[in-house]
Amino acid sequence: MEIVKIDKKNLKDINKPNQPFEIIGRISPVFADGIWTYTEELYEKPYTKTYQVDTSDYAAYINDPDKAIFLAYSDDQCIGQIVLRKDWNKYGFIEDICVAQSARRKGTGSALIHKAVEWAKSSCLIGLALETQDNNLSACRFYAKCGFVIGAVNTMLYRNFDKKEFAVFWYLCF
Repeated sequence: MEIVKIDKKNLKDINKPNQPFEIIGRISPVFADGIWTYTEELYEKPYTKTYQVDTSDYAAYINDPDKAIFLAYSDDQCIGQIVLRKDWNKYGFIEDICVAQSARRKGTGSALIHKAVEWAKSSCLIGLALETQDNNLSACRFYAKCGFVIGAVNTMLYRNFDKKEFAVFWYLCF
């Protein structure tokens, strides 16, 4: 596997790894004594979810010191991506991370997180942050495995779309 920064040549590969994923359960975060913990609930019947392809101007990320996109390749196929930007609070914010179905659970996501950590540290940032939904249990487990901790939960962010999903903000502090 090779991870490279986005440029004009590989810009066409953005969003190729954005493929359906399985929703197997959810987390239930609890804030007590200044610490977030959570329990897991597995669904009896998992279901598939697909995120709409983002149509952002990704060319604007090329050569921008405050933004970065890294693409993971295997056998000349784009199998993963991570989209980053410097945030106002000195964290690198992961706007998007996705791995193609064929490359999941094979280290691609961890390699992308590692590349994001390198980028954030070289940018003098204090950590990484991201947001995912409470019902994306696989993603929540992955972020926890990578050392992220819950920093906040927003019960209103998705209210206009799906009243059953909550936004969970995860942080990795250096």
